[in-house]
Amino acid sequence: MDKSIKNKSIFKKFLAIILAFGPGIFAIGYTIGTGSVTSMIVAGSTYGMQLLWVLLISCLFSGLLMYVYGNYALITGETALYAFKRHIKGGHILAILIIIGISFGQWNSLMGILGISANIIYEIFAIYFPNVVGYKYETVLIVAIVVIATMYAFLMVGKYTFFEKILVIFVTIMGLSFIVSLFMVYPLPMEVVQGLVPSIPKVEGGQMMVAAFVGTTMAAATFLSRPLFVQGKGWTIKNRGQQKRDAITAAILVFIISGSVMAVASGALFHQGLPVTEVLDMVNTLEPIAGKFALTLFFFGTLSAGLSSIFPCLLIAPILLADYQSGELDTNSRQFRIITAIACLFALIVPVFGANPIEMQIVSQVFNVFVLPIVIIGIMLLINNKGIMKGHKTNILINIGLLAAFFFSCLMSYNGVVALFDYF
Repeated sequence: MDKSIKNKSIFKKFLAIILAFGPGIFAIGYTIGTGSVTSMIVAGSTYGMQLLWVLLISCLFSGLLMYVYGNYALITGETALYAFKRHIKGGHILAILIIIGISFGQWNSLMGILGISANIIYEIFAIYFPNVVGYKYETVLIVAIVVIATMYAFLMVGKYTFFEKILVIFVTIMGLSFIVSLFMVYPLPMEVVQGLVPSIPKVEGGQMMVAAFVGTTMAAATFLSRPLFVQGKGWTIKNRGQQKRDAITAAILVFIISGSVMAVASGALFHQGLPVTEVLDMVNTLEPIAGKFALTLFFFGTLSAGLSSIFPCLLIAPILLADYQSGELDTNSRQFRIITAIACLFALIVPVFGANPIEMQIVSQVFNVFVLPIVIIGIMLLINNKGIMKGHKTNILINIGLLAAFFFSCLMSYNGVVALFDYF
């Protein structure tokens, strides 16, 4: 066989595998945005691999919750908040609190994500067009407006399959960029092993970083939106095995990609005593250590992470509201267009006021942990109701795992409250 034909066939197979990825691609898009990347970079550069254990536990529970929520949708045909409202006493109040809590957290994240993405594009422009250096604020703001307007235009296409394909492209670029960077800059193996032993950095901001890790990796939005994305994919009860594999694969990829980001920051910056607090810090500190190629790859990955997160963050409020109202998402409705337009304007707050997007991003991730206990207890009540589950009994190991996730989320919520009081 001709070598070029063989290479084409390998590339086609690789592309087919990526495009065959299910709703898990939205889980990766939600989870690994610039919020996650920022948290991993700041943690890796400040604490080394010390918080790897938090990432591992969060990914384990995240995979379990994705599976459980997806499985519930396939068995009952219902979405999450609609089921809360219908089957749980006082569930409509619970659902409204969840909508407000998650939308607040995600829209706050959106501000930081857009700010970081616009700053990264500005830094790339500054390398090739030095004249823009004196016009940082104006350039960042214009870039932010162009990016958010483009994303809004994509949303107006209004089809699940289109959203999925756009996310597949961004997530693939992001994942490959970070994993390749890891081969160029990496921590010591012993540091990785020590990072799996639970400990909280005894320094200012340590508790907030732990809460931010959980808020970004074990994001309630990921689980609540899964039933709607499972429906959008057209999966039925026959796809239970596929749904399980999709959830496991998504959780593993989140751990590998996020862990790679933390490891690159730890290997390149931690031992140099160069913690990251500004977007520009990433350029100044990574380039002399990692080289231009690794820096470009890392920046390209971070930018892709930002763009892949803007999409799901804009979608979350209309998704949750549609879920609560009817259990069905109409992306062509007037409600969908108005809410996403408001979210776009909200996203411009950080670029307009010129705030530090990295600090804003970490603080916003902490808010995400407070909804988690409600989201976990809600699904536990649903999946253990024999009438709703149509004779499908929930495995005892699943219940033990969910109980452990509930206690972990309560601990992290308490930790988040303490961290926010210290911050403000």
